[in-house]
Amino acid sequence: MAVIVKYVVERNGEEKMTFTSKAEADAYDKMLDMADELFTLLGKSELLEDEEKQEELAMYLAQNKEEVLYALGAKRRPTPAKPKAEKKPSAKETTVESDDQAA
Repeated sequence: MAVIVKYVVERNGEEKMTFTSKAEADAYDKMLDMADELFTLLGKSELLEDEEKQEELAMYLAQNKEEVLYALGAKRRPTPAKPKAEKKPSAKETTVESDDQAA
């Protein structure tokens, strides 16, 4: 018989998600905390009167936290790695290619 460890994220007595990794469960729980705070913030704005839309937007923003931080200027986007320059053929390799082309 196998023993399986599961981590359950629960909110207000309701099971939200089950994970096999504690780190994943903690990350999801933090994301839900963030969504709750964003929902409260959106509710204060009175821009969205529909609570369902507020909740959807709050969840979307929490799930896309990195992009939101970039947009707010709170975090910089990582600079893309520059591709390595192609290796130029040596004189010997150029000569070999020339000999092949002549034949």
